[in-house]
Amino acid sequence: MYGQDAVTELVLETFRLNGRLLAAGDALIADLGLTSARWQVIGAVSLAQAPLPVAHIARNMGLTRQAVQRLANDLEREGLVRFAPNPHHQRAKLVLLTRKGKTAFAAAMNRWQPWANSLAAGLSLRDIKLASAMLRTIRQRLDQAEPGADHA
Repeated sequence: MYGQDAVTELVLETFRLNGRLLAAGDALIADLGLTSARWQVIGAVSLAQAPLPVAHIARNMGLTRQAVQRLANDLEREGLVRFAPNPHHQRAKLVLLTRKGKTAFAAAMNRWQPWANSLAAGLSLRDIKLASAMLRTIRQRLDQAEPGADHA
């Protein structure tokens, strides 16, 4: 039962952290015309090794395709991304950053870097990497798990 309680506490703390990160991120970049959700999408597009369709961006972010499509459509209306033909799939357009999108992402990252440094202050690089590895492992287990299945 100890492991179950510890994982439950970790999950609850992760939910609380996610909420705080979204709220703080929104405040950090509000005057750039972005939200945390939009910042995540343009970040995923910017950091991808190659142009991706919405479904791949959603998978990489752990979100639904529908949610990312809605955000991508909003970003296109704002002139931050554009859709381009996909040589591998006629209907699944590729999402590309526009010059305006690249500028907005760079501005957001310029604000993020000092904030990230302040969050990391007093934490060891080893501990940060261990925490990231543990969260990644749990996410990968969730990716492989069948929801509702008995995993005992």
